[in-house]
Amino acid sequence: MSKTDPVIIVIEDDPAIRRFLRTSLHSNGYKVFDAETGKQGLVELGVRKPDLLILDLGLPDMDGVDVIKAVRAWSALPIIILSARSGEQQKIDALDAGADDYLTKPFGFGELQARIRVALRHALRPPDSAPESVFTTGNLQVDLSNRVVKVDDREIHLTPIQYRLLSVLVKNAGKVLTHQQILREVWGPNYQEHAHYPRIYMSQLRQKLEADPAQPKLLLTESGLGYRLKVW
Repeated sequence: MSKTDPVIIVIEDDPAIRRFLRTSLHSNGYKVFDAETGKQGLVELGVRKPDLLILDLGLPDMDGVDVIKAVRAWSALPIIILSARSGEQQKIDALDAGADDYLTKPFGFGELQARIRVALRHALRPPDSAPESVFTTGNLQVDLSNRVVKVDDREIHLTPIQYRLLSVLVKNAGKVLTHQQILREVWGPNYQEHAHYPRIYMSQLRQKLEADPAQPKLLLTESGLGYRLKVW
């Protein structure tokens, strides 16, 4: 284990899951510290200065959403929720409070690793920096400097709003964006009541970018939550 290994804090009250995450993450090159309550976890966060937080929502002393809000008051630390709560509104509340991603228990460790890698890549980017000039995932290429979009090296024409939506997804590639976050980023704060806009324009994007719009491989729906641009 080197000094440069990413540091992860796990806040989880189930000792079996805590032990599994500690062992599995450690064996995959992460330095792991854990806590079983929200208050203990917040202390660990202040002391360890980690690179990422894995957080359960159902803690014995405080709600996980309150932990997210407490962290967001002073840190942009990536937060991945790992919870048995599967209700759509509970997921939305956590993401809107500032969580970066959400996995429902039971979960696959391989998928968790992939989400961690995406979250850490985002965290390495300076706060106000633009994403890479040319973004590539799968057969999609987006040249942000020249506003050129290609699929399989074929240039695709997008309307201004379609391009704005795609650029927001590129900026947050791999992350879940809720409908409200997309409305705020693409259309602005005065459009929060127009919940159908993301669905309509995502459908248009899929028609132009996906080989089979009915079974998208790039622009994924997170049921009841929003959308994610898949990263390979």
